[in-house]
Amino acid sequence: MPRVKRGTTHVKRRKKLLKQVKGYKWGRKKLIKVAKVAALKAGRHAYRDRKRKKREKRSEWQVVINAAVREHGLSYSKFIGKLKSQKIEINRKILAKLAEDYPKAFAKIIETVK
Repeated sequence: MPRVKRGTTHVKRRKKLLKQVKGYKWGRKKLIKVAKVAALKAGRHAYRDRKRKKREKRSEWQVVINAAVREHGLSYSKFIGKLKSQKIEINRKILAKLAEDYPKAFAKIIETVK
């Protein structure tokens, strides 16, 4: 059986890893063992933080909606409660966008809720 040399595969794998950790600090960008751990952890944090970002955005939208609604004499919770009781299904992202960019349209929504 002929001998199989795997040098190219080994080099490719390491190059791919080092390309992935390019821009990291200290040994994490050039030492294979450290880079491997850094890449694993970075991937784990990226996955977790994609979920966290959605959570944080929702709370930001709530703050924007609350500020806009308070100008019209309502609180956030009462406004959302009235929206649900009247079966108006507009999500918080759209409501926040309306409150920031189109205050007249948002005011009309508040009038229909009241």
